[in-house]
Amino acid sequence: MKQMQRRQFLGTGVTAAAVAAVAGTGLLRAGNAFAGNVAGWPAKAFDAKVLDEAMGDSIGKTDVPVSSKVSLKAPTIAENGGAVPVTIEVDSPMTADDYISTVWLFVDHNPTPLASQFTFTPACGKAYIQERIKMAKTDNVRVVAKTNKGELMASAPREVKVTIGGCGG
Repeated sequence: MKQMQRRQFLGTGVTAAAVAAVAGTGLLRAGNAFAGNVAGWPAKAFDAKVLDEAMGDSIGKTDVPVSSKVSLKAPTIAENGGAVPVTIEVDSPMTADDYISTVWLFVDHNPTPLASQFTFTPACGKAYIQERIKMAKTDNVRVVAKTNKGELMASAPREVKVTIGGCGG
């Protein structure tokens, strides 16, 4: 029984040290780790059931100009709608005076169209995201990015075909 307690202690210590190291870099802040407690968390936008509502509640408008600076990569066909790989990159110098502050990912007709929201600082060095999202059916995926100066820019919508039951047919 003593050995198990020692293992638990060591495991907890290693985890705490890792969290402290990441928090020390400024990339992880307590408010970001526990988003439900953050003032200004866009709960209304994440709860919206229609794309225009989700965009209006998160970015304040529904029409954003397409920019070549916003890159969205997603498969043309996804056999598993439960884990669709998406890569987002926004071309930005990421300096104290000019950086991407927020990126939103929308799936037009998902039950909740706002799939993700990411916040960046110049310390991030790059506005780059790789994630897997859930898609209910074949649909358009789109990204909107906001600079620290309030400028909004979007990717062109990208259609991802989700096959029935993830079986390829």
